[in-house]
Amino acid sequence: MILANAFCIVLFVDELLRSLAAPPSPPGQDPHGWRVPVDCVRANELCAAEPSCSSRYRTLRQCLAGRDRNTMLANKECQAALEVLQESPLYDCRCKRGMKKELQCLQIYWSIHLGLTEGEEFYEASPYEPVTSRLSDIFRLASIFSGMDPAANSKSNHCLDAAKACNLNDNCKRLRSGYISTCSREISASEHCSRRKCHKALRQFFDRVPSEYTYRLLFCSCKDQACAERRRQTIVPSCSYEDKEKPNCLDLRSTCRTDHLCRSRLADFHTNCQASFQTLTSCPGDNYQACLGSYAGLIGFDMTPNYIDASTTSITISPWCSCKGSGNLEEECEKFLRDFTENPCLRNAIQAFGNGTDVNLSPKNPPSPITLPPKTEKSPALPDDINDSNTMYDTSIITTCTSVQEHGLKLNKSKEQSLCYSETQLTTDIMPDQKTFVDQKAGGSRHWAGRILPIVPILLLLLVL
Repeated sequence: MILANAFCIVLFVDELLRSLAAPPSPPGQDPHGWRVPVDCVRANELCAAEPSCSSRYRTLRQCLAGRDRNTMLANKECQAALEVLQESPLYDCRCKRGMKKELQCLQIYWSIHLGLTEGEEFYEASPYEPVTSRLSDIFRLASIFSGMDPAANSKSNHCLDAAKACNLNDNCKRLRSGYISTCSREISASEHCSRRKCHKALRQFFDRVPSEYTYRLLFCSCKDQACAERRRQTIVPSCSYEDKEKPNCLDLRSTCRTDHLCRSRLADFHTNCQASFQTLTSCPGDNYQACLGSYAGLIGFDMTPNYIDASTTSITISPWCSCKGSGNLEEECEKFLRDFTENPCLRNAIQAFGNGTDVNLSPKNPPSPITLPPKTEKSPALPDDINDSNTMYDTSIITTCTSVQEHGLKLNKSKEQSLCYSETQLTTDIMPDQKTFVDQKAGGSRHWAGRILPIVPILLLLLVL
């Protein structure tokens, strides 16, 4: 019996030491063999460190230069290079919006994926990492920053309140004042502004200012026309959006796709805002936050969208284009335009943000209520034109939909419904279509071994006794 116990303990210790001495997984792989997605800049570094990958990547870039996909694949060397790179970290790499080397990352991504597409695709996959945050996260931050209960201010001008909230944050105030000044500066009698500089200033604002400020400016809820017009004027549309004539939407899309950043933001919008009839909210993964973030990411590019009017009864978004002169491609053009003008996902997301509602996808573990800071004595209310560098260009304080939790869910199925959901309504996955493999046990073996090792001397002592 003692010998049997001793033999078991020896085997156990041997297996334990083998696991500790095992070499680490190769870069870009987890212990189970799945490729762990990395950003494309890092993937490029990993490829450059491997001679076979590096040489094939150079070959592919030469193959893509000035050739369409069919011509490229007719070359066996080009085809072989593409097949090898599909097994490298470059194939699964993604980028982060606003990252330090975003343009370089996107250039690397498209250098691979443009060779994989069958010509001009209507929808392209987003090169960005999937969004996991929710609107409820922004509501919490907005409530904490404002220091007040949003529901208590339901009768206020939400767009004006949003501007005042922005002016209380140094970064938001500085960048907002910067783009308003740039977009309003007249260049000459024939050119009232520099659209290029205006777009750059707008991109800086929406990329560098937290969403709890920018969303309130863009998506504030309005009950009167003055508020709705203020919301429409947020991006200074006379410079950033409108033009003398409307180009054809397909021509505008082609122009956008010649620029890696614009192409990526448009693909991201289609990925996160494309209407889905398999979800309750009409949004992919029922994620309003992903759609609104993708919409904001388009501002400052050729495909900049905006509200087409100051209506308080309906929300209609469109880029500055039409389908006039589409010829045989009119149906395709109309379909592209409807992704903005008649998009239930985008419309519902904007309404949900204005109402302070979100879809709860964790009914078993509801989030704990937020404890707001104690109310302090309010300072005198600011006039409309004080601490607001643009009295026309502003937007919203968030209202909550507490009546839904108190009285139960009552859905209005009209086109302009406000979407409030109970905690037991949805159980769908956040991003069901994503193929990102995460090793939840990564590093777990060492942690387990660290807890077992102290027990080994005790087992040996018991054996001797």
